[in-house]
Amino acid sequence: MRWWRAALLMPVLLASGCGYHTASHAQLPDDVKTIAVPAFVNLTNTYRIEQTLTASVVREFTTRTRYHVLNVAGEAADATLLGTVLSTSSTPLTYNSTTGQAASVLIVVSMKVSLTDRKGSVLYQNPSYLFREQYEVSQDLASFFEEDSPAFRRLSQDFARTLVSNILEGF
Repeated sequence: MRWWRAALLMPVLLASGCGYHTASHAQLPDDVKTIAVPAFVNLTNTYRIEQTLTASVVREFTTRTRYHVLNVAGEAADATLLGTVLSTSSTPLTYNSTTGQAASVLIVVSMKVSLTDRKGSVLYQNPSYLFREQYEVSQDLASFFEEDSPAFRRLSQDFARTLVSNILEGF
């Protein structure tokens, strides 16, 4: 009889101690209906990286949320998202053993963002976003294609997904 009770009680005990918790879904305040996302500031020499990042964030907000997105900060916006690209770097990861040229490259982009309401209160901020993307360098000169732009686009999409999720989930 004890064995039977223990067998019935075991799944309950295991399920209660699994450590699974639902994520917090603390939304932005109810009065926020419109978010301004002006072009990010670029403090680097990487051409148009701020435009790629800004466009990805706007696209992510418009496809995943019901917020109306403006591209200019002003009185019409309930909240404003400001972003700054702090640094970018490209570092060879692997080399071609025959030619000695880089075979793959790692790009790293560092950013900071803040979302404030129209009174200036900070709703969300992260001063140290760091994103990485790797790409292969073409070794065939006849079909050479510069891979850094697509890599920056992939990185921008990853950043936008993460940023919007972080804002919506209240982290």
